[in-house]
Amino acid sequence: MPHFTIEYSGNLDQRVDMGEVVELVRKAAVETGIFPVGGIRVRAIRCEHYAIADGAKHFGFLAMVLRLGEGRDLASRKRAGEHIFRALSSYLDPVFAAGKFALSFDMQINDKETSWKRNNIHEALKAEAAHG
Repeated sequence: MPHFTIEYSGNLDQRVDMGEVVELVRKAAVETGIFPVGGIRVRAIRCEHYAIADGAKHFGFLAMVLRLGEGRDLASRKRAGEHIFRALSSYLDPVFAAGKFALSFDMQINDKETSWKRNNIHEALKAEAAHG
């Protein structure tokens, strides 16, 4: 269960292809090697209504939260987080260069006792790999 949720200011639509962003984050998560591919989810939610700093309309933000299950040590989580953040930050360099922008990324660990899941994607990926 690595589930990424990206919230972003609506004024980014003219400057950023969010389809590319979610795919970039997905690929970066796979590259870390610590997440099961069948559990990766990346979603982007456009915020139509937002207020930033002093209220200037040209300011923008992208805030990403990763929710993941227990069981990965701190060093692994930090390496993975740094890899994903670096990939996303590099992609967004033109946005930083063009104006005022805030980027954040936080990881949250779900307590397995209060987290319920149902997923048959893992089995489908195993079957595809076995049968070509």
